[in-house]
Amino acid sequence: MDSTTTAHPPFALIESVRNRPGDDPIFSLNAEASARAAAGESILNATLGALMDDTGQLCVMPSVAEAITRVPIQRAAAYAPILGPPAYLKAVIADVFGDGPLAAQATAAATAGGTGAILHAITTFLDAGQALLTSDYFWAPYRIIASHTRRAVETFRMFDAEGRFDLRAFEEALLGQIARQGRVLAVLNVPCHNPTGYTLDESEWNELERVLARHAGRAPIAVLFDIAYAKFGHEETGAWVRHLAALAEHVQVLVAWSASKAFAQYGARVGALIALQRDDEERTRIRNALSFACRGTWSNCNHLGMLAVTDLLTVPEHRAASERERAALVELLAQRVEAFNAEAARYDLHYPRYEGGFFVAVFTPDAPATAAHMRELGVYVVPLGGAVRVALCSTPVAEIPRLVQALAAGVAAAGAGAEA
Repeated sequence: MDSTTTAHPPFALIESVRNRPGDDPIFSLNAEASARAAAGESILNATLGALMDDTGQLCVMPSVAEAITRVPIQRAAAYAPILGPPAYLKAVIADVFGDGPLAAQATAAATAGGTGAILHAITTFLDAGQALLTSDYFWAPYRIIASHTRRAVETFRMFDAEGRFDLRAFEEALLGQIARQGRVLAVLNVPCHNPTGYTLDESEWNELERVLARHAGRAPIAVLFDIAYAKFGHEETGAWVRHLAALAEHVQVLVAWSASKAFAQYGARVGALIALQRDDEERTRIRNALSFACRGTWSNCNHLGMLAVTDLLTVPEHRAASERERAALVELLAQRVEAFNAEAARYDLHYPRYEGGFFVAVFTPDAPATAAHMRELGVYVVPLGGAVRVALCSTPVAEIPRLVQALAAGVAAAGAGAEA
């Protein structure tokens, strides 16, 4: 027997993924907060993006549970079509566009939640090595998805000096991408932006249309609207849909639709990517490309979840029940938004216009220092570049004064540190 010492065989993990982090930073903060709470500390955890009631329990919709139980087990257990059940896709399109002319121009593919829709948009409308364009405040997994698929993220300044959506910065970045890579995929998480809570007003939508129309002939431009939180805005939030017809005249409009927030069903992973396209042949090409992407990514999605959501979207009495339950959740969140705005005004906190949505971002000169000081007070938020993200969705209304006091203290401590 050969007694010589042999070297360890070469590791098989490819070099580009060897040093990737093992956990999402938000989930790590949540785990730390949960551990301290379990040890008996008084902890306010405003990190995770799930809607909780004022007792700290996850909000659920009974109509969704009932819809799931109505699905015959043999149907649920069978493979779903690769693109998704046709009735599901039709129902999702109608949920966004109604039954008007836009619905007739739409095609869709079922995805694993809104995240899957974003993945398909990135890999279908950008080549490897290219970058998507989004605001400098953005949902961090955009970068993870892009990196994982050999793409990248480039950003533009989201807010101008008046605190409004910086359309000049968007236009400059758009032109830069056209010059560098010859195409654009802009990802706009509106309405109810994550992480800032911002929603474009009518004048901002109109100017966005003008910017895109000015440059549409220069290169292929696709705009993905990530509408994960759209149903949790104020009453005028839904007005964004009427702008899509004009936008679709000039650019490829995409919509990332998700049942996670709309039906308080995060674990089912039910979503869709919708594409508007007037040209019949191009719409067919998009549909085929998305079908190919589905087969090559997850084969097919959660059949039980899609069948239940179809029931909730298409059966009038079931849809009415889900809308009543959602309205109660929207009202719960609206009470927190109102309380936060009132309390924050007392402390002169600076943050974008906030009218609805799961999150708000409070500006600070040193986000890590602010978040660290707040953790000393038992309050957890997520540090960003120049701001901290606050999950009002998981903050009981009675805890908002404590939250705002900790925010004010954290921002003040960061400001003092910056001046020292």
